[in-house]
Amino acid sequence: MPMQPWFTDAKLGIFIHWGIYAVDGVQESWSFYDDIVPYDHYMSQFDRFTASRYDPRDWAKLFARAGARYAVLTSRHHDGVALWDTAHGDLNVGRDLIGGYADALREQGLKVGLYYSHSDWSHPDYASTRKPGRPPELEDNRYSEVAAEDEDLDAWERFLAYRDGQIRELTTRYKPDLLWFDGEWDRSEEQWRIPELAALIRSEVPDVVFNARMLGEGDYATPEQGAPVVPPEGPWELCLTVNDSWGHQHHDHHHKSVDQLIRYFTETIGGGGNLLLSVGPREDGTIPQEHVERLEGLGDWIAKHAEAVYGTERGLPPGHHYGPSTLSKDHRTLYLIIFDAPRAEINVRGLLGSVRRVTVLGSGTELAHRITGGLHETPGVLWIEPPAEADLDPYATVLAVELDGELELYRGSGRF
Repeated sequence: MPMQPWFTDAKLGIFIHWGIYAVDGVQESWSFYDDIVPYDHYMSQFDRFTASRYDPRDWAKLFARAGARYAVLTSRHHDGVALWDTAHGDLNVGRDLIGGYADALREQGLKVGLYYSHSDWSHPDYASTRKPGRPPELEDNRYSEVAAEDEDLDAWERFLAYRDGQIRELTTRYKPDLLWFDGEWDRSEEQWRIPELAALIRSEVPDVVFNARMLGEGDYATPEQGAPVVPPEGPWELCLTVNDSWGHQHHDHHHKSVDQLIRYFTETIGGGGNLLLSVGPREDGTIPQEHVERLEGLGDWIAKHAEAVYGTERGLPPGHHYGPSTLSKDHRTLYLIIFDAPRAEINVRGLLGSVRRVTVLGSGTELAHRITGGLHETPGVLWIEPPAEADLDPYATVLAVELDGELELYRGSGRF
């Protein structure tokens, strides 16, 4: 399937990890899987999960102010607890918390994404088989697998029927633009029946986008938390938390600053990716003020520099400019991102062709520029006058370098 252009043009998405784990502020699913919290205690949060102040329109308006073009909500994590009134399985919150979310996003012009875990560590038929080739000496986890001699393939078929039933509900009710799968490591592509699952989904939403955890059917790469030093080829997305946690954890006050988030964001889009920034609502559905402030701060910067964000492609490879950059779709304008106040002229190496004009995005101030050096096929270096203090953005200044033609780069080693 061809990649949907809306995804590569989106640049920013919001990841929402919301579930019963927000009640006690424990790690989603993994806290019982790793025996940190007893399973019964984890599930006791069910009765205290109220969603009493949940207003999806407030969410959607905040995400739009942040400059996001899509959002992804955890419809069901590995714990098996569904955020809608599913007819399949015994674990759901007893009402539909997804429909209002999908409607509110679409009112704001945002694309609708849903997270769904292949794994379900609570389903009675899930721990009925094991991944082929798994070393026998590894200790089995009772929530996800059984010993080879205890495999029950009939139970596994029942689990797949349950999964397919939930997926049909999600696709028919909400028509998601993106399905963000997780938990794929527990089984093989053949065991998950990935091609059949993809066909089932596309029969209802033909243009849906899949992340790479749909294995052979995935559309884009999904690195988590660690920003890639070498960006993936093709479409990709960096999943990043505002603090150190995906879901709401009361004790986690290690919030990234707006400055840090802008650096993550610009480095990601400069490498051709999207940033999927995770927020963890409280159990009542409210988003912590620390997260709100950071989303709004990021949104203010994006709004001021939208020309360098939306409708752009990955910018210069490393070695040409000290910092990220993006490139307009017509390849005639290069946007250089400057994090610190420059103490001298800004240089760009390897540009073939001439530069028509350089301006500061946001103020429109034109900067003098010149090219020095160059020999035979090796071009000279572009030097740009540093912006005045009044033209500097407090977080990251963007220079628009307008070219006389389409961008061409010299990637050679010069004359020996």
